[in-house]
Amino acid sequence: MIDDLNVSWVSNHNGGKNSREYGPAHKRHKRQFIGKNLIYGYYAIISHCTNIANIRYKSKDVNKNLAFENYYEKLFGGRWALLRESLLLPAASVPYSEGLIKPYILDRASVLAALSLALPASGSVLDACAAPGGKSLVLASRMSGETRLLCNELSAERRRRLKNTLNEHLDGEKLRQVSVSGFDAASLGGRKSEWNRFDAILLDAPCSSERHVIQSPKAMEEWTPARPRFLSRRQWSLLSAAFLLLKPGGSLAYATCALSPEENDGTVSRLLEKYAAAVELDEPDFTEGEKTKYGRLILPDVSSGMGPIYVARFRKRLD
Repeated sequence: MIDDLNVSWVSNHNGGKNSREYGPAHKRHKRQFIGKNLIYGYYAIISHCTNIANIRYKSKDVNKNLAFENYYEKLFGGRWALLRESLLLPAASVPYSEGLIKPYILDRASVLAALSLALPASGSVLDACAAPGGKSLVLASRMSGETRLLCNELSAERRRRLKNTLNEHLDGEKLRQVSVSGFDAASLGGRKSEWNRFDAILLDAPCSSERHVIQSPKAMEEWTPARPRFLSRRQWSLLSAAFLLLKPGGSLAYATCALSPEENDGTVSRLLEKYAAAVELDEPDFTEGEKTKYGRLILPDVSSGMGPIYVARFRKRLD
């Protein structure tokens, strides 16, 4: 059973075998996943049909925030009305079961985001903002026996949920390869002793989460245009730290569930500018969604209910 990781492990990372060779496991599992799309599509259709009456009622009940509406109408123009309605529908969830003792239900776009990370044949992987744990399960299910996964979550309550998710869905062998920690991933980047630590890092950053905002009267009432700006600063601190923690040759996947370009390509552009000599874009393998300047954005109005999910992927150049 997983419990909180002893913090000393975070600093004790010089031992063990660290390989920069990347095996084909992530591609093999992706093919298996894509082969099940028809089944997943069936689950998505059932989910939409069984909830449509409740959603129509909810759409009338959610208060509108004029500043929110103006902000996203400016971003999406005439597309916003349909996109807004699609965010009121349930996400296109799928029962992910590869390598798990029981399926875990999550947005199919989230599965694609986790599958984007190129895992090492051996070494250490960091899920920097791991709760509630769905993407951690996807990573753990793909790992070789020579790889360790550190699932980090700063919030104690969310970390509790993360541990429950891992314990309920991973078998004993996989659990022995997985640890949970509770440090601030942004702060860890300030410690030079931790630089070049991990062979691969998934950063699913805290974001505006407009699907949640639009379905919650309280969140909608509290929303202001300052929210995306504030979150983009936090995302930058996490992304820049993650890049420092990544080993040369390693893979870094950055994901959000935000609509705002400020939190997506905007944050990525800062990384590419600051570390131009050391970072290279590595376009995600999936073709769902639409291409942006630096990544891919899956939006539910044109992706059968999937998303929102933004994904950009990088490699850290070898010294």
